[in-house]
Amino acid sequence: MQIHFIPAAQLKPKPESDFGFGKIFTDYMFEMDYDEQLGWHDAQIRPYGPLKLDPASLVLHYAQETFEGLKAYRTEDGRILLFRPEMNARRLIQSNQRLCMPEIPEALFLECLEALLRVERDWVPIAPSSLYIRPFVFATEAAVGVHPSSKYKFMILLSPVGAYYADGLNPVRIYVEDEYIRATPGGTGAVKCGGNYAASIIAQAQAARCGFSQVLWLDGKERKYVEEVGTMNVMFKIKGQLITAPLDGTILPGITRDSILHLMREHGLSVKERPLTIDELMDAGRTGQLEEAFGTGTAAVISPIGQLHYKGETIRIHNEKIGPLTQWLYDTLTGIQWGRIPDSYGWTHEIV
Repeated sequence: MQIHFIPAAQLKPKPESDFGFGKIFTDYMFEMDYDEQLGWHDAQIRPYGPLKLDPASLVLHYAQETFEGLKAYRTEDGRILLFRPEMNARRLIQSNQRLCMPEIPEALFLECLEALLRVERDWVPIAPSSLYIRPFVFATEAAVGVHPSSKYKFMILLSPVGAYYADGLNPVRIYVEDEYIRATPGGTGAVKCGGNYAASIIAQAQAARCGFSQVLWLDGKERKYVEEVGTMNVMFKIKGQLITAPLDGTILPGITRDSILHLMREHGLSVKERPLTIDELMDAGRTGQLEEAFGTGTAAVISPIGQLHYKGETIRIHNEKIGPLTQWLYDTLTGIQWGRIPDSYGWTHEIV
């Protein structure tokens, strides 16, 4: 596809550190439109700035919107690497299908992403920071009425970031939510759409007021099976076996999750995708059988869990220190992402 480049009148000064997360954006962004007659068209890379959006745009009223999250990493020799970006492209296709939105073919997704990164490659910071990439799609047809939009916009924003959590790799405190629910069978739990996150904010805010970093969600049907931690998949090492919730349509098919399961099986380590009740988990914590716990996701990569709080009871995990399996997985994944460890899996994608 032809991508039109619109140069900025003036470029921003590039910060060298203290990025925070999602607060600073690069000079340019990608934008492409869709309508039923032309399909995807008018692709452009233009200066970062406000959008002109009709107040009746369907996204503002009925939340027809999907997004993705991935990162670009700068290696010690200056190369720019992506980590399994084709999986983000495929997941966006699945999300769009669920919300009756037009698909962006995998090859087109990668073409647009690579074009923007070539323009903004100087914004990719050195390790341990990275460049966060936010592709997203939203409905732009001006109409008040519940139906699939006839027009959409696909955009990509770039943001240099540091650690997602202020504590970095220090174990976080997690509150087990048993009042609100995140997803139900047949819903959009496996879809990366803004509505899922908006509905979770109230529980997250309540947990934060009580001093917790994140919320551990239980299933929406029986409220007894462990599902996800906030913006991450979650894994528990119990009696030597790593356990995580199965992909049954209510949790996000995480790319970091998939990578960790692959690493575990490749090295002959015990791993099981199965339903895990909160009662079984708490009992394992009481008896010392819960050896490690961590969340996984693009933003934080791996976030060790030091405490779980449920119905007034707190269990402490691995003396609230990062466990050896968690550390090994973090070191291995980030080593591949930053090019410090040879990539024998074909997961990295170089921007040339």
